[in-house]
Amino acid sequence: MQIVYHIGANCTDGEKLVKSLLKNAKPLEEHGIRIPGPATYRRLIREAIQDLDKSLPAAEAGDAILASVLGGQEGNRLVMSNGAFLCVPPRVFQDGTFYAQAESKLQALQRLFPGAQIEIHLGIRNPATFIPAVFAQVKRGSYEQFMGGLAPADIRWSDLIARMQAAAPEIGLTVWCNEDTPLIWAQIIREVAGIDPLTRISGGFDLLGSIMAPEGMNRFLSYIKTHPPQTEVQKRRIIAAFLDKFAIDEEMVEEVTLPGWTNDLVHDLTELYEEDIYRIEKMPGVNFIAP
Repeated sequence: MQIVYHIGANCTDGEKLVKSLLKNAKPLEEHGIRIPGPATYRRLIREAIQDLDKSLPAAEAGDAILASVLGGQEGNRLVMSNGAFLCVPPRVFQDGTFYAQAESKLQALQRLFPGAQIEIHLGIRNPATFIPAVFAQVKRGSYEQFMGGLAPADIRWSDLIARMQAAAPEIGLTVWCNEDTPLIWAQIIREVAGIDPLTRISGGFDLLGSIMAPEGMNRFLSYIKTHPPQTEVQKRRIIAAFLDKFAIDEEMVEEVTLPGWTNDLVHDLTELYEEDIYRIEKMPGVNFIAP
């Protein structure tokens, strides 16, 4: 069986992916793809992983999860999502390490489902907006405590991905940038679900509607209905053209206010992030979804 897990990261899609996937749950069942509701597995997986030690878990642990999510039905691909799978917001920089629990969490997931083909799907985000967004969800402690001594300029998603690959080299890894999701949302849904580009889906423009003015969204939907794009590239060019004219400005710009942060730091972090994306695109074993 294929076990597919969307692990966030924190403050990326905000549960939008699981909602878009659930819109397609019924038709995907015809392909043997199961999209269960989060309530059927999140607590079970969290508790099972917390109980694991370095030995193999009892066979019943993974079986209990599968029984809960499948409900006695068959399936060859099971898709689960939890944006806080790696950790809760206060622990993102625990002990000065970016997602210190990543390795142990992935290894535990493997032990829960021995023999399964496991895929991990991860959305990343510019540290210039990622850090403020995650810190905004932290209820206690100072910004300095939250960062654990780690400098914002030292954060590299490519380092985290390399650690994940070293800890669980058998796991398939798909990565995309949160900033690109309005352009690539339909492809993300298809990649996570494991379906080909020609399979019809619902919700492929869910994110586009959140950053485009209603007039522009209506014109866009009307345009693609009368001028259906023939390729994914053509579709993204059409989206980009409509966003250029109808994007909601306040949705495209994020104000950052953190101790010691300046416009120059935000600019530098963004440049470092762009360099980091280039490295990730070239990493062996990474399926990177680009616009």
